[in-house]
Formats: sequence, C-alpha cells, structure tokens
Amino acid sequence: MRKYIFIIALALLAIPAFTSCDTETNEEPGGTAIEKMCGYWDVSYDVVDENGEVLDHYADGILYTYNLVDNGTQYMWLDDQETFWAYKMIVNINYESRTFWCDWKDYDAAGTGQAIITDGKIIENGGVNEHGKPTDSISFYIVFSDENPDTQAFYDRIWCHGVRHSGFSPDTE
Repeated sequence: MRKYIFIIALALLAIPAFTSCDTETNEEPGGTAIEKMCGYWDVSYDVVDENGEVLDHYADGILYTYNLVDNGTQYMWLDDQETFWAYKMIVNINYESRTFWCDWKDYDAAGTGQAIITDGKIIENGGVNEHGKPTDSISFYIVFSDENPDTQAFYDRIWCHGVRHSGFSPDTE
C-alpha cells in the first residue's frame, strides 16, 4: 500500500512539470503589426519608360515582404531571395494605406549598389492567382544604380508587380 501511495504522490508532484501554459503572459498567437503587408509574392519585372509603358519583360521571380525584429509599423524588409537582383533592403511603409518606398540606399549588405523604390503598393484582393481566385497584389518601381554602368546618365526603371503566392502551381490543377 505504501508503494501505491508513493507512486500517486510522485505522479501528483510531476503534473505541474508537464503544464505548458505560462500564466504570466496572456498573449494570443497571431500575426505581426504589419501582417497584411507581409507575404510571399510571385512577381514579374518589366522595364518601363518614364510614362510607365512596358518596354521589355526583364524576368520573373519571387519576393518576400516581412517585418523588422522590432515589429513596428514604419518599416519592412523587401527581399527578392536572390531570384532577380539579389536585393534585400528596408523600406519605409505607411501601413494604413499599404504603401512603401525608399530613397537611394544600399540594396544589399555588401554595398554593391544602390536602389530607389517608388510607388510601392499592396492591394487586398487586387490580383488574381493562377486559378482565377482573388488574391492580394503588389506593385512598385525600382531603379538600380549599377543597372547600366556604361551609361551612368540613364538608369532603367523596372516595374515589379505580382500577386501573393497561392502555394499551387498551374501544373497541379
């Protein structure tokens, strides 16, 4: 009988060790302060003239937008994961209007060049995915300082535009 009482007492003492809830915090899991601007995007890059007319299709790629470690609402990362120009930079945002931009700044940690972002916009349900379903869209213009090293007087303006990644490819329909 003593043996059973000892086992029961030991089990009762061990129960608090298996609880996973911390009573000191009462935070709900969820997104970041700029969650509606954060995402994984399928994008296209097109060279455009000063009027925004497409001159040439440059490339396709992916893009990530995500919050900074401080979880603030004034800046976000813009990162092409080295699928286009290998740029990763912090841009200014206006979360309420879902817009973003930056003045000339280094576009990578190595300082290989600078870029400027203008007219950045994320529109909820502003695009259509491969399956015809509404999804968020992203659009901005980017100019790289090292795009035309032979003709420093002119830089191509590149229009990046696309939709939030759906997780499905057209081949899986």
